[in-house]
Amino acid sequence: MNKLWRSRKVTFMVLLIAFALVAAACSSANDDAGGTDETTTTTAAPAEETTTTTTKAPETTTTTEPKLERPYGGEAIVGDAQEPPTLNGFVPGGDNFIVSIIAQTYAAGVQEIDGYTLELIPELVTELPTVANGGVTLNDDGTMTVSYTIRDEAVWEDGTPISGDDFQFTLDTIMNPDLPIDKTNYEDIVDSVAGPKTFEYTMAQPTVLFELMFGEILPKHVVEGTDFVADWNETRWASSGPFKFKEWAKGESVTVERNTNYWKTDEETGQQLPYLDSVTFKFIPESESLITAFKAREVDIIQPDPNTEVIETLQALEPDGARVEVLSGPVWEHLNFQFGPGRLERNPNSCNDNYNMRLAVAETVDKKVLTDEILAGQVEPLSSYVDAFSPILSQGAWNQYTVDNAAAAESYAKAVEEEGKDCSVVFSTTSNNDARVKMSELFVGMFDASGIPYENQLEDSQLFFGETLDNGKWDLGEWAWVGSPGLSGLIGIHDVWDPEAPPPDGSNYYRWGTEDSSVIDAATARYAEVRDAMNATVDEGELTALINEAENILADNLVIIPLYARLVTAAVWADEIGGFKHNPTQASHTWNVEYWYRTDI
Repeated sequence: MNKLWRSRKVTFMVLLIAFALVAAACSSANDDAGGTDETTTTTAAPAEETTTTTTKAPETTTTTEPKLERPYGGEAIVGDAQEPPTLNGFVPGGDNFIVSIIAQTYAAGVQEIDGYTLELIPELVTELPTVANGGVTLNDDGTMTVSYTIRDEAVWEDGTPISGDDFQFTLDTIMNPDLPIDKTNYEDIVDSVAGPKTFEYTMAQPTVLFELMFGEILPKHVVEGTDFVADWNETRWASSGPFKFKEWAKGESVTVERNTNYWKTDEETGQQLPYLDSVTFKFIPESESLITAFKAREVDIIQPDPNTEVIETLQALEPDGARVEVLSGPVWEHLNFQFGPGRLERNPNSCNDNYNMRLAVAETVDKKVLTDEILAGQVEPLSSYVDAFSPILSQGAWNQYTVDNAAAAESYAKAVEEEGKDCSVVFSTTSNNDARVKMSELFVGMFDASGIPYENQLEDSQLFFGETLDNGKWDLGEWAWVGSPGLSGLIGIHDVWDPEAPPPDGSNYYRWGTEDSSVIDAATARYAEVRDAMNATVDEGELTALINEAENILADNLVIIPLYARLVTAAVWADEIGGFKHNPTQASHTWNVEYWYRTDI
């Protein structure tokens, strides 16, 4: 994973921060095809044996005896290379990825990311609020009210109902000026009302960012009156999740045990969740030791570095009972064109303002070859950037372009004739990223096959993600953005092509449609209107139509060429652990830990 994301305490992905993280991830000289930022790599391996003692099924809250289809008892051991700096996801250090990985076991909030659909789903509430279902109201005074109905069955580990007062206490805690908590978006709340099983708040203006708020709720009856920063670093407040905190053995592990008052049941079997007695997270810093420990079955589940060598090593264990899930993750790579005057400093023969030149590039670059050679064919090429945010909304708009060297040669010839000069391509990206270096080498043969003059000019990542991007001094470039679930991230990514937002105040590094752009036309004007409209509505139907239009504008005008998503992988001994399903989003591999069960008891 490359983006720090709190699955239970969700915060909106600020795109510039995401960009900085990707830039940092790409600066490592050891970064490979699936290279990850060191702060979010999850590897591990303990050396303790797995406990498989059987316990009786916990008492169920239903009046009918469920048919036991899955066994209760036993322990799962999850390996990870990182130890959390704190267990408090609200305070500094709480945005570390391992904090949220562990928190999936004992924290809950308004929303979760479904590992099957990759969409936001309700967790503590009966449904996610929308304009259509009445959960979001646009008021006459320009404000917006969001309403939650909390599940009747939702309780804390001590049996206390989760209430609107807990939501209000969470808001009050976040907004406490004496606490070092990120207040982004919450500071726009102008009013709130709490009920026994309801909570509503009013924001100063409409924003779709509400969908990622209240990702973790605090128990008022436990936390109130404590020192929120000092008292909750090494222990946890009452659990609202399937497990409850047991112990943190510093330098070794964190263990959680079954929450017998967990309110959720398995929809298929009717059994009360969770199935396991406990889950232990073991910490060691050696990536190589992770694989060794997994091979020895000393750990049950790992989320290792997703480079192809590791993946192939793990896949070799599948005949012995392992299952390896290799999925497209949220980090997506793309080719892009510079439209500002700085490109001519890099390449005086740049013809990016000519559509036929951009078309020639699209007809030349074989994305399937890139994924086969760089990612060992583990993922399919992207047909749209929307896939990295909300696959069900993607139209696959770039499928209109096919690799055809003869057609590319014709398109290039048209561009040369129209521009009256010998157009060429100079490719720039980071030189200390193995995948991108390999990409540049593959491009040499591709462009030669189309008869297009081509040159590589790669740079150290610090230079490329600094002076080069800031000043638009590249011709054809390549880097990654980070996707996120829901509509908010998808709407936010469109800021990076906003003609009204060039650097340094904006993030349109491409300078498409900006004042100094070589391309200012009806498409750039309409895109600016669409982008503004996206940020002025919270109606899902309207937003979907606007997103579709924006996708088509970007594809039809070849502003960028989406290439592929970086790999995300997880491995499980499936002959010992059932119910595991990897989640390629920032929700991670522990998103459905309540459904895990041991098959060997």
